[in-house]
Amino acid sequence: MNTRVTCDKSDEGKLSASSEDYLEAIYQLGGEYQPVRSVDLATKLEVSKASVNKALVTLKAAGFVEQPHYGDINLTSLGLDYARGVQARHEVLSRFLTDVLDVEGERAAEEACKMEHAISNQTLDAWLAFMEKWEDKHKAAPDTAKA
Repeated sequence: MNTRVTCDKSDEGKLSASSEDYLEAIYQLGGEYQPVRSVDLATKLEVSKASVNKALVTLKAAGFVEQPHYGDINLTSLGLDYARGVQARHEVLSRFLTDVLDVEGERAAEEACKMEHAISNQTLDAWLAFMEKWEDKHKAAPDTAKA
């Protein structure tokens, strides 16, 4: 999979790891195509509905989500863009851990979730460039040993 994603946003506007987790979870629950229920978000993130409501206040104020009073959650175009970026980070890091370092899939997914919030956009772009070169090299020579 040779997907080149660039992060042209500065790190200055980054959300907290928790807020990024909420946006990513809304996106994963189908938020790109359909509204998401608060109860489903709470279940996915294993948090209380009160925690979801508190996080949504912050995300609504920042313009990332819309939610009528007691209604379903919709990502705004800004929220959708940001959620896609978080998801892309997760996928690249998870792929690196499994494909390059041979980390077991579930562990790679868990650790990618932690790492996706900590790296700068500049570092992510460098990582993406590395993965692109690594994948091209290994497609050309499939019998080549990893890393």
